[in-house]
Amino acid sequence: MLTEELMREVRRLRVGTRRRVDDLFAGEYQSAFKGQGIEFAEVREYEPGDDVRSIDWNVTARTGKTFVKRFVEERQLTVVYTMDVSASTAFGSVGQTTGRLLAEVGATLCLAAQNRRDRVGLARFSDSVESFVPPGRGPRHLMRIMRDLISSEPAGQGLAMGETLERLRRVLRRHAVVFVASDWLLPDDAAHAERVESAIKLLRRRHEVVAIRATDPRTLRMPNVGLIELRDAETGARRLIDTASRDVRERHDRRAAEQRASVETMLRRSGVDLVDVRPDQPFINDLLRYFRLRERRR
Repeated sequence: MLTEELMREVRRLRVGTRRRVDDLFAGEYQSAFKGQGIEFAEVREYEPGDDVRSIDWNVTARTGKTFVKRFVEERQLTVVYTMDVSASTAFGSVGQTTGRLLAEVGATLCLAAQNRRDRVGLARFSDSVESFVPPGRGPRHLMRIMRDLISSEPAGQGLAMGETLERLRRVLRRHAVVFVASDWLLPDDAAHAERVESAIKLLRRRHEVVAIRATDPRTLRMPNVGLIELRDAETGARRLIDTASRDVRERHDRRAAEQRASVETMLRRSGVDLVDVRPDQPFINDLLRYFRLRERRR
């Protein structure tokens, strides 16, 4: 994509994202994601009923009156949006690819965090880490993230989710909320699945992890469109199948359901929440539903 075209696309993404955040998010994001710990706010004169352990003895001795320290919850968060850009996310049957959907979800979450003065970072991965923007704040930083969310085609094709999460665990020094956004079409490989699960569990020891799964409706149910050739976007393998066969369609749908259930089981074992989004439905409703669920659980 040419630079001018890219910048126009970034501006369109920002306008659409800002509308979603301003109109719908309001205080939902802040209520759902709270800061860690407390920070000092001020000192004030002691009042009956105050905890004596909060007395500021230095100020009390200096003024001759009893003062106490007041603390408030620390609001600032570190948010890292980790986005799958592997070849499978280039698929789309309803006017938008799952990759573009993940980019729009990421832009919305990053802008919501920026509006609350949280630090925001971005990691993009395929069969390796394609790019990493360390957490930061400010308009220019947000513009860089927006640009990277919809930047050029990834260098790799496959999926290295486990390796990416392992790298994040090493580089993130302070507590963070890590969104792992993907179509979650993991390879049919037990070793790969075990590495992803292990990486998530280790990441969760220090950080909060939330999974976002983008699903194209065509991957859930195979339509009857006759004889077609399918190509695996990440391996290049091709296969000719007859979708007119009910048995073929049912096997596909059953395998898709089993794969989704396997991911959901793995995330539950890891203690990770899952937010499902689809290109044929407004994703903002899915995010709001999740935010409200988190707030009720607190």
